Amino acid sequence: MLKGKTALITGSTSGIGLGIARALAGEGVNIVINGFGTPDEISRVEGELKSHNIRTLYHGADMSQPAAIEAMIGATESAFGQVDILVNNAGIQHVAPVESFPVDRWDAIIAINLSSAFHTTRLVLPKMKQRNWGRIINVASVHGLVASAEKSAYVAAKHGVVGLTKAVALETAQTGVTCNAICPGWVLTPLVQQQVDARAARDKLDQDNAKKALLEEKQPSLQFVTPEQLGALAVFLCTPAADQIRGAAWNVDGGWYAQ
Repeated sequence: MLKGKTALITGSTSGIGLGIARALAGEGVNIVINGFGTPDEISRVEGELKSHNIRTLYHGADMSQPAAIEAMIGATESAFGQVDILVNNAGIQHVAPVESFPVDRWDAIIAINLSSAFHTTRLVLPKMKQRNWGRIINVASVHGLVASAEKSAYVAAKHGVVGLTKAVALETAQTGVTCNAICPGWVLTPLVQQQVDARAARDKLDQDNAKKALLEEKQPSLQFVTPEQLGALAVFLCTPAADQIRGAAWNVDGGWYAQ
């Protein structure tokens, strides 16, 4: 059903983005990956994805730079003709109280976590509308639905992503293009591992107990969400069964938002 389509996934060399890339590649979707990594690491990721008999492209666009984003979209269209599926996943984090939050970190988080999704969307949407088919999936966060202390920029950006998702969904409501957000809880990505490490150091805990302490605060299931689970949901959102799922902010969070 999706074989031969092309997906551009930002922040996809590891973590959630890579999980979604793997799931879509498994459905025969050509993949454009973006993110950090050494040439060897990126080559390994591309090799793994190509094992599904699909084509890949890596583009190292800095997602804080609109011109770089435009160049990435252009490179994707040159290589594959079009972007059928856009997954906005790139994100960074910084933790600090509002009064001492570094201004440059605020600006970077808003640029990468929120503005980049606007830029990619505005660039791919016209041609999606022309073809009357497209899928835009924004990886927001449970922090797009609720807040946590000392994460003002991240929470603001992710709330913005949910709002952007709804606006785009309304603008495309009578077309074959859908726009939805996935809102994960704790996923053991490099970003979350940093918080586990910080807790372990602060409270003198081993890794297992630091992870448990982190989960106990927010996630009632006491289990991390996995990139594979999020990848499966992304695939579902690309199927005809999801044609009337529009503007959703779909929390996958072990019960976090239910509290």
